[in-house]
Amino acid sequence: MDNNYTVLARKYRSQNFQSLIGQDVLVKTLTTAINTGRIAHAYIFTGIRGTGKTSTARILAKALNCLSSDGPTATPCGVCENCRAIAAGQHIDVLEIDAASHTGVDNMRDILDAAQYRPTNGRYKVYIIDEVHMLSTSAFNALLKTLEEPPAHVIFILATTEIRKVPVTILSRCQRFDLVRVPVETLKKHFAWIAEQEKIELSDAANELLARAADGSVRDGLSLLDQAIAQTSGHVDEKSVLDMLKRADRSVVVDFMKILLSGDTASALEKVDEIYTNGADLSMLLNDMMEWTHWATRMHPALHASDAVNSPYTADQREQIKGINSRVSLNTLSRIWQVMVASVPEMQAAGNQKQCFDMLIIRLIHIADMPSIQDMLKQKESKTQTEKVSQPIKENNKAPMISSATDLANELQKSKEILLYSYYSSNIEIVEFSDGKIKYFDRKGDIDFQQKLCAWLNEKTGKPWTLEQEKESVHTQTVTEKNKEELEADPMVASAMSLFEDAEIVGVSK
Repeated sequence: MDNNYTVLARKYRSQNFQSLIGQDVLVKTLTTAINTGRIAHAYIFTGIRGTGKTSTARILAKALNCLSSDGPTATPCGVCENCRAIAAGQHIDVLEIDAASHTGVDNMRDILDAAQYRPTNGRYKVYIIDEVHMLSTSAFNALLKTLEEPPAHVIFILATTEIRKVPVTILSRCQRFDLVRVPVETLKKHFAWIAEQEKIELSDAANELLARAADGSVRDGLSLLDQAIAQTSGHVDEKSVLDMLKRADRSVVVDFMKILLSGDTASALEKVDEIYTNGADLSMLLNDMMEWTHWATRMHPALHASDAVNSPYTADQREQIKGINSRVSLNTLSRIWQVMVASVPEMQAAGNQKQCFDMLIIRLIHIADMPSIQDMLKQKESKTQTEKVSQPIKENNKAPMISSATDLANELQKSKEILLYSYYSSNIEIVEFSDGKIKYFDRKGDIDFQQKLCAWLNEKTGKPWTLEQEKESVHTQTVTEKNKEELEADPMVASAMSLFEDAEIVGVSK
């Protein structure tokens, strides 16, 4: 039927380099190469979906075979027989191959055998291999020789969304172009122009939402615009797009984060219930919260960064974020970001997303209220200092009391015997410790250790000491191991360790 509707992504597909949006570097390089006759025999285009890889390949094929000039032209006419046939995917010399359904070596052999024959209607035979990373290893190997030295009339154009899966032997034989995500402002201008062509009412707020939801993909954005037009009969406003995307308004997200960071658990859960009842997708809400945290961190005064005028928030919302930042530390924002990132796979795997999200909110509030690691260490240091002050002051000229392995370690450190202290605390297992006598096992067997320690003890305490070395270990803890065990058992340290996955204590210093 001739009356079938053509979706916007196909109807407004770029037909020449001038209409290819958001890829200025690519356009400049290719047009210059064509105008100067420096046409490569193989190209590879990579980038996320919907940025113009296949469209660029078709435009390049038109540029090489357009009949409006005597040779390749950077401005194909689009109306000659070759241009129209290539645009319709019907040109006999321009073959588009879907690598996902032609993965085998036999498919590749058929292509390479046909490549030996000269083109029928065009100047060049152009092979466009889409999603080339899907080819098998054998197919890639079959392509190698021809790709490096193809016949003069053959051009290969490869396209992929996963460049890392393409062998380096293939990449080294191609000119590589990375298509970038299309900026939000560029997408907004493009969508506004299309709305004007389609005689559609598209509000600025709705356009902003669609452009950001597209995430740099022109095709994704046009598909969303198509859906919004169908839903609203041509009057696309912010509310209809929010309903379609099932996401909360950014003002709602800003208000919600204000409640969450205030530590009011009951109000936060009540707000979640309200947002959920209104039909918002909780996964999208989590993404919006992560977006808010990212921009709030960038706008935090501790970073001395810019005002983030490119953020997706209005001037009033940015002022609210600054107000929140005046009460929230950078450390708190960093912690809640880590928890939210870790919760993304949990939300995807959860059988009941609402329950998972409620527990996430409680965890975020708990994490936000916790003191920073620096504060906890300061509290511990202050506690230690208080304990030291409360102990009776000893006379400076009085010999120290060394009655345990820990006392010995402390006195060695106080005396700045760093090497002796380090060796003793890390390698010596104390078997027996009494006044004037130590039995021990030396894990490394330093022959000078016994003499050095004995001399230091005699001088420090003013009395003779006997050190007896055991031949076999009795598997007791060294001073460092004992201190580490005590530190791990400390509730504040354990709480701090739980914030970081696979965290461990690698050293202990007193």
